[in-house]
Amino acid sequence: MHCQFLSKAQISSKLLSFQGRIQDSKVFVFGIEITEITNNIPNVNNKMFADITLESVTFKSNWKKERSLASSGCQTSELVVEEVACQSVKYKSVKTQTEDDSDKFSGFADDNSGHLFEFLRRVEPAMHKQLEMNVKSHAFDDYEVTWDEGSSTMSSIHKLTNAAHDGQFQITGLSWNSTGAVIAASYGRFDHEDWCTHKTSLCTWNLERRNLDENKPDTVLEVSSCLMCTAFHPSNPALIAGGTYNGVVIVWDLSREDDMVLTSSGIGDDSHREPVSKVIWVPDTSSVKKNKYLLVSVSSDGKMLVWKMDRKTKQIELHDGFVLMNMNLPTQLRKSRTMRGDKEVGVTCISYNNENKDSFIIGSEPGAVFKCSMSANGEQPAGNIISSIQLKSPVTFTYAHHYGPVYSAEFSPFHRNAFLTSSMDQTLRLYSMLQKQPIMTLEPGEGVIYSTKWSFSRPALFAATTDTGLLLLYDLTQNQPVPVYKLEAGGLMGNNARAPVLTCQFNQHQNNLIATGDAMGCIQVFRISDSLKTPLSRDLEILGDLVDITTES
Repeated sequence: MHCQFLSKAQISSKLLSFQGRIQDSKVFVFGIEITEITNNIPNVNNKMFADITLESVTFKSNWKKERSLASSGCQTSELVVEEVACQSVKYKSVKTQTEDDSDKFSGFADDNSGHLFEFLRRVEPAMHKQLEMNVKSHAFDDYEVTWDEGSSTMSSIHKLTNAAHDGQFQITGLSWNSTGAVIAASYGRFDHEDWCTHKTSLCTWNLERRNLDENKPDTVLEVSSCLMCTAFHPSNPALIAGGTYNGVVIVWDLSREDDMVLTSSGIGDDSHREPVSKVIWVPDTSSVKKNKYLLVSVSSDGKMLVWKMDRKTKQIELHDGFVLMNMNLPTQLRKSRTMRGDKEVGVTCISYNNENKDSFIIGSEPGAVFKCSMSANGEQPAGNIISSIQLKSPVTFTYAHHYGPVYSAEFSPFHRNAFLTSSMDQTLRLYSMLQKQPIMTLEPGEGVIYSTKWSFSRPALFAATTDTGLLLLYDLTQNQPVPVYKLEAGGLMGNNARAPVLTCQFNQHQNNLIATGDAMGCIQVFRISDSLKTPLSRDLEILGDLVDITTES
């Protein structure tokens, strides 16, 4: 509603102007007839302005009402909960045993005619003469009898991958278990530029399973960082160890159903502070019991730690330790004269002598190769390394060095003085423990040589893997130091080049198998030809002629 407020003079003026027009009509102002108002104005016709008091008019507000509040509620029907369990899987074990017929004898055929006797009497002089000639002949000196029908060529029989990784990680290590049926692979990366935040795994495949899925491992053990190496226990097929990029050493028990982590070194003063380069099981010579092993780990922090597993708690404890220092390096490999002599030097690989478990060799990041001893009591660091045990240098002898990091060092399983090394300098070397200089240096011309391994069946056979994706097999009985086989073991990359093959491993229990792992996360298992895997009588003699040299250099 629109309201306009008027002064007294304005009201009077209005009344005067409408006086003549309100005779026949009734006008109301605030509910009061206007004629009534004008009649009450004294001398309205004679007086322009006058004061007048009117009764007040009120309006009762009706927009606001009192509100009332009330509480109410409701209840659903009672809930009924019921738990039901069932078991549907049943197990039943059945065994069978074939009959032993070794004590049964079927008997000889009866021949009373005398024809057989007459035949043998007639041919015996000629047979006897021929056998005597064979004994004196050297025509079959290098001939080895192979009773089964074998293959004369090498072939790839398995290509194993973990499809979940989708080629993001490299194969950093391979290991066969003590039965030779299961192969394990550690996944990680060697090309880190910063902290490792990867989630990788340790994977295993049983090659004797009928329903083997080559793209899906039988066991996948997740690791919170890159896994840089792995090694099965020599006698227990369920135990396997590994080393991580963060410096942790882990032991798994594959026979467990839930948590397979058996023990771990953790992170602390008594563990590694840099990536673990290699783990290896070695016999515990201090134990009177057989099948007792120590676990040895080496790392880029220069430490070589010896772990012992407690029989009751199954936990690994630091048993002994060594450290490689700048003072151990040849003069030409030391970075500067001002560097501390006890500055740690990274260890890249380690191998123990097959006959003398106190003796081992190591390769280093600068390229030096050292002979070491478990009983050595060498120089000790000045105190910059914190450890619960006193670390010391194990070095007893220094060999001629490579011109780049040493990626692999392997003792021969047949000869105590022979060992192989491979390096970033693209060379493969055969050393004798008896002299400083290498006996043989091979340059395949295939880029960096990442790994080298001896055959467990032939003393003169060894393998190497290259940056160009090849697996090379060498036979020392050949006249020329060239590979007898060149196999494409690396997977194809986008530019049609082969992925580098970073590691290889012969099967100790099935000597016709060798496995390789490449930079795309692929594992290939090759079957070795029978002519190559079968040892020759002169293998060990040829190897001994090469390395049993006493000439001082």
